[in-house]
Amino acid sequence: MVRTVLILLGAPGAGKVTQATRLAESLRLPHVSTGDLFRTNLSQGTELGQKARTFMDAGKLVSDSLVIDMLFDRVGQPDCAGGYLLDGFPRTVAQAEALQQRFDGGEDRVVIDIQVPDELIVERIIGRQSCPKCSAIFHTSFNPPTSAGICNHCQTALTQRADDTAEVVGTRLAAYHEQTAPVAEYYRQQGGVCAVNGNQHPDKVFEACQVCVTEAAA
Repeated sequence: MVRTVLILLGAPGAGKVTQATRLAESLRLPHVSTGDLFRTNLSQGTELGQKARTFMDAGKLVSDSLVIDMLFDRVGQPDCAGGYLLDGFPRTVAQAEALQQRFDGGEDRVVIDIQVPDELIVERIIGRQSCPKCSAIFHTSFNPPTSAGICNHCQTALTQRADDTAEVVGTRLAAYHEQTAPVAEYYRQQGGVCAVNGNQHPDKVFEACQVCVTEAAA
């Protein structure tokens, strides 16, 4: 059985999570996030989670091989039999290579790179606000709440992530360009990447992503 493996690439703030959620629902594919995998394995105290904790307690990055083990433990479950969507992985060429080695040839891989200029990424991120109660997302410029600083839905005071500052965003973007941007080039050499302009309305980005999937399946 051929499995669709959809990999979303893009800088932090490019809109990957928004598009991943919509695409997963549209394509009926499980949305697999490595961040969620870490939280689940750590909270449940699984063997993989315990191994990850030994790295973290020692102040080390969790090894790529262990991240891959967590990933394939998840995608080996029945709901992923027809495929899955990866968000936030791979982050490095080494991870992409390790992932490729674990594929068994029954995958129909689709790689989408959501591209947004750095200056717009900074504007997007430093204006983000979220509701700690209902998780609604707002933006001071693009999607402001009706009352400044107050959630439209539950009237809770909105918060901003501590790392959503221009200085931290600049550091994150530098790390992205050094470590993660080369992953797109790796996949171009491996058979192609569908580039999508992320500097447009989310509906338009979604439509473009759908076209990528359709063309890949043709």
